[in-house]
Amino acid sequence: MSTRSQAQEVSRRLHDAHDTYKEKALTHRRFKHNDIVPLLNVLKSPLSVSQVGESLEKRGIYQVKAGTGATKVLLWSQMHGDEATATMAMFDIFNFFQAKNDGFEDFRQAILANTTLYFVPMLNPDGAERFQRRTATDIDMNRDALRLQTPEGTLLKHLQQTLHPLVGFNLHDQDPRYSVGKTGKQAVVSFLATAYDEDRNINDIRQRSMQLIAGMNRVLQEFIPGQIARYDDEFEPRAFGDNIQKWGTTLILIESGGYKGDPEKMVIRRMNFVAILSALKSIADGSYKQEDIADYQSIPENGRPLFDVLIRNATVVREGKNVLIDVGINRNEVNTNVTGNYQYKSTIDDIGDLSTFYGLEELDATGLTLTPARIYKDILGSAADLDKLDLTALRREGIVLFKIQNAAKTNFPTQAVHVLYEGNLPGQPLQLNQIPTFLLMKESQIKYQFINGFWEGNQNDVQNGVID
Repeated sequence: MSTRSQAQEVSRRLHDAHDTYKEKALTHRRFKHNDIVPLLNVLKSPLSVSQVGESLEKRGIYQVKAGTGATKVLLWSQMHGDEATATMAMFDIFNFFQAKNDGFEDFRQAILANTTLYFVPMLNPDGAERFQRRTATDIDMNRDALRLQTPEGTLLKHLQQTLHPLVGFNLHDQDPRYSVGKTGKQAVVSFLATAYDEDRNINDIRQRSMQLIAGMNRVLQEFIPGQIARYDDEFEPRAFGDNIQKWGTTLILIESGGYKGDPEKMVIRRMNFVAILSALKSIADGSYKQEDIADYQSIPENGRPLFDVLIRNATVVREGKNVLIDVGINRNEVNTNVTGNYQYKSTIDDIGDLSTFYGLEELDATGLTLTPARIYKDILGSAADLDKLDLTALRREGIVLFKIQNAAKTNFPTQAVHVLYEGNLPGQPLQLNQIPTFLLMKESQIKYQFINGFWEGNQNDVQNGVID
């Protein structure tokens, strides 16, 4: 069996065995610093844990070390606090390295004997606490490689400058609406061999990035065929990825995008697990040197963003005339006060001819007229009064909007309803940036009721009530 065939076979086995190593304590993306510290405290040989710094708000930043080899590799995740997919994958990898008698002994030992690995999970714990991109300074750490105004960014540069790793893995999440080129397929994972200068030259250091990514792309194509993209490589002089490549460490950017039906990114967590371990093995045995950078360059770039929902060929009536439109809807996550929970507040992002766009979900509204949803006749005293109504019967009549006297703007209703705050009404006719609550009618018959960008039979048990 060829070296590539062997690598592919092992990657397939890693993929299939992932549940064995999956850290069961991490079940959603919105975990916090306090959730990972106990997991770090129980790691055992061949792993060792040390605190290497702290955040602005004095949360510890930890390093997990593994291996005794001459080749050093530095991996860090969650430099953006709301990009947690790779942090979950790191803990799965920690479990993998601690495992025994699982059939991967030779694979594991090859990595540990030939490399020394330095993992930094949750580089931005203050951002993770708020589930926001930026640090507590409100600075984007990935644009702080020159000024070093964040303690977290200063730590990252210190690690690179003192460890002198051959390879660095910069692990991120990207907008789940990116497509793969012009295919309309969602980019599940995107890679980038960052540029180190304005001219995007390729030296030995950057070439190694491309070779490693070519191998990871080939491995993952078996599991997510046609859903891997390449990030734009325009040089960003303030970014850590570009500068670390410039400072002499081969830099690999992995961006976890989206996968349909997987809002908590458990599928993409598995992809990270497989891709990173496969790359570490190729670093350990040098097999990446056989890769052709043309295979990296042939990966399609991230394309035009997708809509979460695209309604095609709907009719609206404007000034007595029928107008054919498409409607692009995006569902935006809003954090709630409950750890790990969020709700959606959707918006209409575009109206008109969207025939060159794609949606993660699409609905053909040919022959249907888009009309405003109907409002319940009485003003309710509080949200609790919704429980006294037969909401199912009202929905059959297209009544999904409710005026409530004491609506708390920060609280989402638990029912699939659209609550009107202080008398606000959805735009009539349809408007950009409006919450998408409306009806699709065939003459006098209601075919679809949209509430906050969701429709019956397509909600996947999501509680999508909204206050406007």
